Amino acid sequence: MRAGSRYGLEIRSAMPADAPFLAELFAGVGAAIPASELATRLAVLRASPGAVLMASDWGPAIGLIAVQWAPSLLTAEPVARVSALLVAPDARRHGVARALLKAASQAARSAGCGELELSVPDNATGVHAFAVATGFTPMGMVLSRPLRKGRA
Repeated sequence: MRAGSRYGLEIRSAMPADAPFLAELFAGVGAAIPASELATRLAVLRASPGAVLMASDWGPAIGLIAVQWAPSLLTAEPVARVSALLVAPDARRHGVARALLKAASQAARSAGCGELELSVPDNATGVHAFAVATGFTPMGMVLSRPLRKGRA
């Protein structure tokens, strides 16, 4: 799915073949994921309800958003949740995250979703400010726990 292009910025579905480029993007933000593992994860996500979109600017990937949707007991429509949103450090503050968020929102709306959720880590004040500036409303806190012993 090619969601759009603006001033050289292309947003399209991330494919398992993009894993080496996306692994470099993840490594650039401090999350080392081997390309082979990333390719497997992309294949699994592509088979599930949602979208994994990447942004490139005349070259390698500079941004990524993953959003999944599922039915909810609390709302009549499915709810979309952003599970990953990252932009290469040197591409920040150039509209890449906004463009990715817009494309993911369009995909979620097309799937019948009525709401988009974004979890922000406590230490990510810039991400929190971005979320509020793009229309997200704080709705409490998200808590997480591992399902297997020994995982943090």
